[in-house]
Amino acid sequence: MEFQEKLSNAVASGLLAIAVSLGALGSHFLKARLTNEALDSFEVGVRYLMYHALAIILINNITYIQSESKDIFVKLVLAGVFLFSGSIFLLSTKQLHGLPVKYLGPVTPTGGVLIISAWVYLTLSFLKK
Repeated sequence: MEFQEKLSNAVASGLLAIAVSLGALGSHFLKARLTNEALDSFEVGVRYLMYHALAIILINNITYIQSESKDIFVKLVLAGVFLFSGSIFLLSTKQLHGLPVKYLGPVTPTGGVLIISAWVYLTLSFLKK
């Protein structure tokens, strides 16, 4: 396994720790402080973070995928999850932190497009083989 794959596995493992922590935060602390709609949104952010961190580890450990393809996939997923889940976390908790986050509305779908692009790229990589 190349250094880049080891590094992205470590980053993904860290993201899994963050996802579990945020999930616990949501179910214990935020549950009593957010509206159901805001809490549902927060949980979507946690879910996408969790799924895609696991996906990075899975893809990095499939030996027949070229390292370059893995690298591009991981970069797209990380950028997408950062924008998608990160913006959801900030938007859904705005009643607690009071920061001006309205500008983040368009960031969420941009993150989603990057995540979709990662999966399309991986699909095309498989078809190319």
